[in-house]
Amino acid sequence: MLGVPMEKVKARVRIEGLVQGVNYRYATRQKAQELGVTGWVRNMRDGSVECLLEGERDKVEALIRWCHHGPSGARVEKVTTHREEYTGDLQGFSITY
Repeated sequence: MLGVPMEKVKARVRIEGLVQGVNYRYATRQKAQELGVTGWVRNMRDGSVECLLEGERDKVEALIRWCHHGPSGARVEKVTTHREEYTGDLQGFSITY
């Protein structure tokens, strides 16, 4: 399917469980960079982790699936995904504070 543009999407993802102090943010950034997804990841005060993701639908969906288990030390209990309008304004993938 050469020449056919891939659909671009944006998603805000909240991950709950044992997800802080287990390198979740660093592993998420690495996985996003491998997949070519842009956005950011951050720890939240309530102990969860939040991500904002943009990119080709299949790559964003792959990262969301990965978020359901995360790195080996994580114990994910719940993942909530909210779709947003794609804007294309996110560059690279960063850990925010």
